[in-house]
Amino acid sequence: MIADRIDRWSRYFDAPAWRVAFEYLATLDATAEEGFTELDGRNLYARVMSYETKHEAGAVLESHREYIDIQSALEGPERIAWYPIEGLEPLGPYNEAKDVLHYRHPAYAPGQVIVEPGHFIGLFPTDGHMPQLAAGLPRLIKKVVIKVRVSAVAGLGANR
Repeated sequence: MIADRIDRWSRYFDAPAWRVAFEYLATLDATAEEGFTELDGRNLYARVMSYETKHEAGAVLESHREYIDIQSALEGPERIAWYPIEGLEPLGPYNEAKDVLHYRHPAYAPGQVIVEPGHFIGLFPTDGHMPQLAAGLPRLIKKVVIKVRVSAVAGLGANR
């Protein structure tokens, strides 16, 4: 997991796909249209969405194998809980079509980040994460998730 301001992304990543992702992210704000945008086919794409944040009881703990997530709030704060996947108990098999594995909620999250506009969190295949959490009271937020295929950046600044 990496969390920082969007304008400092190049401290962590250097492959061309990262540049495309963060240059796109820098163009977004609360007025961004919701929906799906291909940035480089299925190697790099984004989804802008709005939803009501919630408490842990209603949230889903997940990880991905094929994609790295770059998540950023466009309007309102969102809390994201982080867990190393080692030791997590899967709720079922890995869903290859959706690139997701869900887990039981442990009693304690070893890391939590509040993502606000202008900031990002990078979540790698070893990072279990529970997004959609309220940072205080539940509220409507808008965010973007950029998916970066691991093989598109492997060995090229994927995890310096």
